Amino acid sequence: MNVVIVGNGLAGTMAAKTIRELDDQAVVTVFAAEDRPYYPRPNLIEFIAGRMPEENIYAFPAGWAGKNRIDLRLGTPVRSIRPAEKTVEAADGSVVPYDALLLADGASAGVPPIAGTGKSGVFTVRTFNDARALLAYFETHRRVAVLGGGLLGLEIARALKARDAEVTVAEIFPSLLPRQLDSEGGEILKARIESGGIRVLLGAAADEITGDPEARGIRFKDGSILEADLIVLAAGVRPNTALAREAGLNVDKGVVVDDRMATNAAGVFAAGDGTQHRGRLYGIIPASFAQARVAAENICGREKSYAGTVPSNQLKVSDLPLMSAGIIRPEGPGFEEVRLARPETGVYKKIVLLDGILAGAVWMGVKTGAAEVGRAVAEGRNVAAVKSEILEDDFDFKRL
Repeated sequence: MNVVIVGNGLAGTMAAKTIRELDDQAVVTVFAAEDRPYYPRPNLIEFIAGRMPEENIYAFPAGWAGKNRIDLRLGTPVRSIRPAEKTVEAADGSVVPYDALLLADGASAGVPPIAGTGKSGVFTVRTFNDARALLAYFETHRRVAVLGGGLLGLEIARALKARDAEVTVAEIFPSLLPRQLDSEGGEILKARIESGGIRVLLGAAADEITGDPEARGIRFKDGSILEADLIVLAAGVRPNTALAREAGLNVDKGVVVDDRMATNAAGVFAAGDGTQHRGRLYGIIPASFAQARVAAENICGREKSYAGTVPSNQLKVSDLPLMSAGIIRPEGPGFEEVRLARPETGVYKKIVLLDGILAGAVWMGVKTGAAEVGRAVAEGRNVAAVKSEILEDDFDFKRL
C-alpha cells in the first residue's frame, strides 16, 4: 500500500508513525513544506526566549524518519492533488501515486485586515524560520508591540520580555485569552502579566501600522498611537485549503471530513488544523492528535470513528498553570457557574454546569485537580452533589 501524507506537522507526523506501527509493509511518503523535521510549535516560544537551543526543538531524534522507513521529503511542498489519477505532484516536479492520501497541511498565521502589515519589522510566528527572522530583527529593534492577547501573543510577549524587551500587548477584545478565560479570569491574568513588566491594552482595535519603510508603531481606530520598532501579529490562524479546493474536495471553513476523517474523494483523508469535522474547526493539539490516529487506522483498514474533541488545554501563561476545558462563557438557559478567585496569588477556579453536568471549567494558578476536572468535563460527569466543594483546596478529587 502506498500512502502519501501532505504535511509534517503534528497530524502528518503522528499519522505516519501510526501507519508504520499498524502496517510494517506500507510505503509511506511525507511531503513537508518546511525544511526541517517535525517540532512541537510550543517549542518555538522556548527558542525565542533563549531557553531552548535549536537542536532541542525537535520531537524525535535525528534520523527517526529513515529508521522507521518513512520517506520524509523536507522543503518539498505538494503543488497539486489529482484524486482521479490518485497521484500528487510536488514542487520539484515529482509525481507520486497513492492508494491512500492524508491531507495534513494545517494552517497558516492569520494576518488582520489592517494597512501596513507588509512593512519591514512586522512578523508572524508560525515556523522556525519565522522565529529566527524575528530574533535577527530584534537584535536592533527592542520596542515590541504584540497585536493579539491570545495564547500565542502572550507567550511571545513573555519570551521577548525575557530578553529585556520593552513589550506591549494590544488585544481587540475586552479581556485576555478570550477563548480560554472569562472576563474575571482575564482580569486576574492581566494584573499578573502587568506585574511582570508587560503593558496590556484591551479593547484596542488596530487601524494601521505606521512608519515607512520600516514599522514604527500601531495607530488604533480611536486615533491613539502605540510606538514600536518591532510588531508581532498574533491574530490566530487560517486553514490551508487551496490544495483541497483545487483538487475538488469539499471545503467549507476547512476541509470537510466525515467521522472516519475521509473527504468526499475516494482514498483521501484529512486531519489537523485545516480540517472541519461536524461543522467545527478545532486548531488544538488534542484534536489534531486524535484525528491523525483515526485517519491512520482507517487508512490501514481498521474501522474507527472520530466523535469530536472536548476543547481542553493545559497551559502555562506568565508562570501560571492554566487548564481550560469545555464551555467557559455559557449562553442560554440552564447553565450555572461556580467561582473561586484569589487575585493576589493569581488563582481563579470556575466550573460551568448544565443541569448538574460539568460542561466546562477554568483552573488557573494551581495544578492540583486540573487534570481530574478536565477529564470530568470530557466525560460529562454529574457533579451537582459536590459543586459547592470542588473548588476548595482540600477537595478529594477521587470523589469525581
